[in-house]
Amino acid sequence: MNTKSKYLVILLTGALFTWGCDTTPTDQSLLEGLKTDVTYLAADDLGGRAIGTEGEQRAAEYLEIEFERIGLEPKGTDLYFQPFTVSKPTNPHEEAVIGTDGDGVTGRNVIGYIDNKSENTIIIGAHFDHLGMGAQGSLHRGDSAIHNGADDNASGTAALVALAKILKHEKHTSNFLFIAFSGEENGLWGSNYFVKNPTIELSTVNYMINMDMVGRMNEEKTLAINGVGTSPSFLPVLETVNTDSLKLVTSESGVGPSDHTSFYLQDIPVLHFFTGQHEDYHKPSDDSDLINYEGLLKVVKYIDRLVDQLDAEPKLAFTKTKDSNGDSPRFTVSLGVVPDYLYDGKGMRIDGVSEDKPAQAAGLMKGDIILQMGDSTIVDMMSYMRALSAFQKGDSTSVAYERAGAKLEAKVKF
Repeated sequence: MNTKSKYLVILLTGALFTWGCDTTPTDQSLLEGLKTDVTYLAADDLGGRAIGTEGEQRAAEYLEIEFERIGLEPKGTDLYFQPFTVSKPTNPHEEAVIGTDGDGVTGRNVIGYIDNKSENTIIIGAHFDHLGMGAQGSLHRGDSAIHNGADDNASGTAALVALAKILKHEKHTSNFLFIAFSGEENGLWGSNYFVKNPTIELSTVNYMINMDMVGRMNEEKTLAINGVGTSPSFLPVLETVNTDSLKLVTSESGVGPSDHTSFYLQDIPVLHFFTGQHEDYHKPSDDSDLINYEGLLKVVKYIDRLVDQLDAEPKLAFTKTKDSNGDSPRFTVSLGVVPDYLYDGKGMRIDGVSEDKPAQAAGLMKGDIILQMGDSTIVDMMSYMRALSAFQKGDSTSVAYERAGAKLEAKVKF
């Protein structure tokens, strides 16, 4: 990046001047930094940060400056950057080819390092790309519009920067590798490329923390933590460090639609942090003024305490979770709802209903709790998925659900 570009970005981020690399960050300075980072990354000027666009490149340059000011060591292949090119297949049955040669779309991971002279390294990551003007993956049904992705995932990227500021000033026995991934929205491209072309020895990685959509903590202070089954060391410490009385909702699986999956598939323990789905997901309305910044800071501080607690343990053991054996149900139909991933009661609570889908046609609404589909009792997300996998296009079934305490029934046609 040229000097003019660097100063332009610095001028756009006034909060950086209030925080020096030799100063231990206070909660107030961290909060201001989170707001500044999310506001910049989720601004219309960056056009939605789709991989290969000018907006994505500007976001990467912004993070490069942040990492440099914090004092992180460059750990990409081009200083802080790790460029990669993805060649899209012409045959829809072929996978995209991720590498550095050939024609295609080029993205870049941004990577910084804290070297504490340890044999073990903790990777902390978040993707910084989003959907650009929408296209594939958007849930928007209007004209083409900028998808700013404030929660998805400017929030996780800002949390990544905040943790780098904190951990730079704490004494730990582990090294830290901070990675801002690109291409996540297209199929975990950046994290997939990194694990196959690591800039450190993967054998030294103790575990990986992924923050994806951590900016919309609800009034109950719910925090979902996925991947707790990937190491026996995780569960015993999660409540120990929960000094903010967060409502923790955990799942064992190391596989999910975010970058931690790439590391889990390399037999590395992973944790994915998530504050829940919402109706602005993958829509132009996911803007920075909707972020719960106090809640975002709570996520950052929780992860810092967790890292500190785990740092006292030897290298973590890795455990495969059930879904890695192919036990996850496969289904060919959709009900057209967004599940509430933070719900821990009986059944599957609906967090959103898509237009012109079976659920809307049947009269199902946000907040309804599905208790039965056909002959299958729904007790949790997995039983809902198993029930759904039994149906084909054109099938009809009855759905029993609860709404405001009342038990109701609807007829659904797929």
